[in-house]
Amino acid sequence: MRDSLLERFHRGDRLALSRLLSYAARGKNLGDILQQIQPIGKRSLVAAVTGSGGVGKSTLIGKSIGWLRQHGQTVAVLACDPQSPLTGGALLGDRFRMPHEPTDDGVFIRSLAAAAGQGAVASHLGAMVRMVEAFGFDVIIVETAGAGQGETAVRDFVDVLVLLLQPETGDDLQWEKAGILEVADIIGIHKADMPGSERVVAQVRSALEFPGGGTIPILPISSKTGQGIEELWKTITQCLRRRGERLR
Repeated sequence: MRDSLLERFHRGDRLALSRLLSYAARGKNLGDILQQIQPIGKRSLVAAVTGSGGVGKSTLIGKSIGWLRQHGQTVAVLACDPQSPLTGGALLGDRFRMPHEPTDDGVFIRSLAAAAGQGAVASHLGAMVRMVEAFGFDVIIVETAGAGQGETAVRDFVDVLVLLLQPETGDDLQWEKAGILEVADIIGIHKADMPGSERVVAQVRSALEFPGGGTIPILPISSKTGQGIEELWKTITQCLRRRGERLR
């Protein structure tokens, strides 16, 4: 059965990809499967979007899918949701907040369950990124579950890490210098059409007064108006880390 799945995978069968991702999520025969997967020869751009719950990660990714497809890019999304304590599956189903044309073969969205204590990402995420990349997508977007300041695990699996913040998160934003703010490649102030976004930008700039922090781009973004989405993806392509740094 596994050999048949691998043959179908290499022929571009999306159902085979889904089935192999299910194997990966359970850690089933991972080493054997990864040895037999033959990459198509190109590397995907792998970007993560992280931030606290309610900041609008899924909405922004949905808008990004539209922009990337308009520019001829194929897109896969691995969306990490909190794990249901009853079923063990993804609790919220982020794919439902990422509108796209269901018949578009250039888009693939998979919800993944992220257990508590795993840094807001699913188990075996690195293996799943490798599978999706070998399938041939141009861009892979990893969405974390709602992440706190210290949840930086996703950084090890991607080329670029985008941290989303938003206005109206309290009168005084208290940012630690160590943690997600420090390892982010890009900081997006999402919902920038709301009052207070300029104040958040100023607060973040002040918080980035540590060595190297001043070079992190801070971008106002609004999924509602479309502001900043093009600039975000242009900045992502400029912020690619050296390929050898990515740990899988």
